[in-house]
Amino acid sequence: MARFENIKGVLAGAMTEYTRPWKVCTLLVGTGLLVAGSFYFPAPDWDIPISFIMAILAYLTAPWSLRVILERQWARWPAMAFFTWFTVDGCYAIYWHARNPVALEQMRSANFPASLALYGMCGLLWLYRGSLSQYRSDVFALMAAMKRPKG
Repeated sequence: MARFENIKGVLAGAMTEYTRPWKVCTLLVGTGLLVAGSFYFPAPDWDIPISFIMAILAYLTAPWSLRVILERQWARWPAMAFFTWFTVDGCYAIYWHARNPVALEQMRSANFPASLALYGMCGLLWLYRGSLSQYRSDVFALMAAMKRPKG
């Protein structure tokens, strides 16, 4: 029973982070930029559905993946590597294999480094656990601590 309560607590905490207004807004802005880019840059592998698929998967997995790395949670590295690969390349390959295998063959090697870089940036952006006002307070507290003389 205690294990079930622990799982409920973890899920509640995750839902709190996924529904923070600043995180949802940045997801919407980022997805909007990806969709706009699909019109502006005529790449054969950039369209609206894959923009949504990859953005949502990054939103759900990038902060967790980065936290696993930063906190050296060794037992979770296989899952982190899988979720990172699946978000950056796996879903892309599945989508384009079904939609247009020629585009997949032409663009996959170029997509991977760009998507991995974006995934890392998303992880950094959404890593913070808290509201924007909490973030602001934490930044100011850190800056004040750095200004204090040592010793």
